[in-house]
Amino acid sequence: MLYSCAMFASEDEALDAAQERKLDMICRKLRLQPGEKLLEIGCGWGGLIIHAAQHYGVDARGITLSQPQADLANERIAAAGLADRCRADVCDYRELKEIAAYDKLVSIGMVEHVGTENLSQYFDAAWRLLKPGGVMLNHGIGDTSQRPAKTNRGFIRVYVFPDSDLPPINTILGAAEASGFEPRDLESLREHYTMTLRHWTDRLRAHQQEAIEEVGERTYRVWRLYMAASAHWFAKGFISVYQALLVKPHNGQSGMPLLREDWYR
Repeated sequence: MLYSCAMFASEDEALDAAQERKLDMICRKLRLQPGEKLLEIGCGWGGLIIHAAQHYGVDARGITLSQPQADLANERIAAAGLADRCRADVCDYRELKEIAAYDKLVSIGMVEHVGTENLSQYFDAAWRLLKPGGVMLNHGIGDTSQRPAKTNRGFIRVYVFPDSDLPPINTILGAAEASGFEPRDLESLREHYTMTLRHWTDRLRAHQQEAIEEVGERTYRVWRLYMAASAHWFAKGFISVYQALLVKPHNGQSGMPLLREDWYR
C-alpha cells in the first residue's frame, strides 16, 4: 500500500524489498534518532510512520485528508503495538498552528497536489512547524526540460489527477529557499519510478478480473493505461521524481555531517 516509487538495488529485485529500502533510506536521510518528533505530511496508509516508529524509535505523526486512510493506518499502528508513539490524523497541513514542534518533517508524493501557486504556503508551513536545525525531506514528481509542450489537459488530467501540478525541481527548490530552507542534498529516482510503475502494471494485469469486479472495467482500463504511460514518460526523461533534503539552519549552522557515509552503513 505504498503509492510512491521504490528504490531498487538491481533491475531484478522484488518490489516489496525495494519499497522497504525506500522507507529505510528516507529514515536514514533524515537521520532519525530515538525520541525525536517526526511529522509526515500526506501519510497515506501509514507505511512510513510505522517503519520510522518501529525501527528508529521516533514519535511519529502522519496527517492525511482521507478518513479511510487514517483509519487503516491507525489499525495497523495498533496491531504493531505502536499506538503510544505513532498515529495518523485527518488534517490539512495548513491547519497546523504549532510552532517549532517537530525535529523532522517528511512529505512523499504529496507536493504534486499542492500547486505551483501554493508552494510558498507549503514551505512556509513546513518552516514554521520545524524546530531550528530541523530537517525536511520532500519527495515528489516534477516536469523536466525534455517534456513535450502541453497543448491540452491530456489523458491523466482528465481521467486520473485533474488538479495535479508537476513543477520542475528548480521551482520546488526556489520556493523552499524563499521560505528559508537550505537545500543540502538532491537525488533523482527517475529510473526507480520506471521500474516501480512496470511492477504495478504487471500486478494489476495479473489481477485483472479482481480489479474489474472491484471498480469496473472502465476504471481498470484507465489505471492500466495511466501506469503504463507514466512508466514510458519516466523512461524517456519527460518527468522525474526527486528527493530533496532541506535544512532549517540555526544561527547559520546546518547541523549536517560533512559526509553522507552514515546513510549507507
